[in-house]
Amino acid sequence: MTHATRFVAVAVLVALAAGTPVQGQTPEIDALRARAEAGVTEAQYDLGNMYRNGRGVPQGNAEAVHWYRLAADQGVARAQYGLGFMYDNGRDVRQDKAEAARWYRLAADQGYVPALTNLGNMYETGEGGMLVHQAGRVFAWEVFDYLNGEEEE
Repeated sequence: MTHATRFVAVAVLVALAAGTPVQGQTPEIDALRARAEAGVTEAQYDLGNMYRNGRGVPQGNAEAVHWYRLAADQGVARAQYGLGFMYDNGRDVRQDKAEAARWYRLAADQGYVPALTNLGNMYETGEGGMLVHQAGRVFAWEVFDYLNGEEEE
């Protein structure tokens, strides 16, 4: 093994030990990262999801939050839900139910069903400063109407 090869191997091991994402995991992930860094929102969401779940990349909630936030700030409902989930559960961010509710609401307003569900649960339990029990019931009916294609007049 040459000196240069040993140096690269040690650098990769140090990066892994420090939790730093290592470039070059696969050509597909490198391409996805390049698209995400170029501002492609779906790539940002996908990369955030991969980091949250540790699929194809080392599991890393801080990286997930970073990529979700980039896409969420641009209006991607799934990323808004993902960011809400991170705040709801305190995953590499301070647990903040009100902030979770804010992101869930943004995604729910776009009709993203998992966000509607989580937001409805927050209304039901009063988490995140949401109106308590009765408002949860009203919201549940709004979700029911939405899912059944009934529009408000």
